[in-house]
Amino acid sequence: MNPIFTLARRMSGKSLLFSLLLLCLFLFLAAPADAAVKPGAEEHWFNKGLQYDSRQDYNKAIAAYSQAIALNPQYADAYYNRGNAYKNSGEYDNAIADYTQVIALAPQNMDAWRSRGDVYAEKGDYDKAVTDYTQFIALEPQNAEAHNNRGIAYSDKGDYDTAITDYTRAIALQPKYATAYYNRGIAYKNKGDYDKAIDDYSQAIALNPRDASAYNNRANAYVMKGDYDKAITDYSLATTLDPDYAVAYYNQALACEKAGRLAEAAAAYRAFISHGSNQDEEEVTYAHQRLAAIGGDR
Repeated sequence: MNPIFTLARRMSGKSLLFSLLLLCLFLFLAAPADAAVKPGAEEHWFNKGLQYDSRQDYNKAIAAYSQAIALNPQYADAYYNRGNAYKNSGEYDNAIADYTQVIALAPQNMDAWRSRGDVYAEKGDYDKAVTDYTQFIALEPQNAEAHNNRGIAYSDKGDYDTAITDYTRAIALQPKYATAYYNRGIAYKNKGDYDKAIDDYSQAIALNPRDASAYNNRANAYVMKGDYDKAITDYSLATTLDPDYAVAYYNQALACEKAGRLAEAAAAYRAFISHGSNQDEEEVTYAHQRLAAIGGDR
């Protein structure tokens, strides 16, 4: 007999209690599947977050990962990916909080240490960045990227010698690491060791010949040595590779003036002005002044 209808009869004592128990059992078994959390529901939301990430829709990604975390508060990967989405949205404090949670759940997670270090560096908190990169290196000593990233943090702190040590280690681990040569070149240039800076920029260019910024930086080192002709050649190569490279036009103009190549200086100033809408207002004003001074504004 259907237990629902048996309840229509008046009952008392044990019969009523038994019928109530039967009703509860029936309602539980007949409840829709969505009334309970489905096994693997957190993975569903995690995968939705991945889909939104791939579309760079970080707000929806954050919401999806948050759903996954609500279902499984121990879900380290969801915290990590949400941290990445926060980072990509510029919400650095939230990103740090999520990476910190990953580290609490999985202290051996190298990516969390590295990513938190990256965000600390973005915030200008270089001491904390160094600490996190150091932990990353302790977990994976042979990781060239970790040494390179810590080198950047040291360089941003003004500790160029320690930065050079890290870049050199990165290069030893990965001899074709163009970025490490480039960054070491910056450190040498900031120390005033222009010959070593030029050597490193040249190596970076050999490994990545289409890196316009490497030509620009090598040109800057040549300017510091007073070798304006070589500098002008490099600035020209930089703007050939990247015709919208406004800073290289500006630097080229300055070098041409110092070399007495005024017609080329005027052309470079004009190119800078035409590409300089997002540049420093003082530099744009100076370019106009120099054009007028050398007669290039006619």
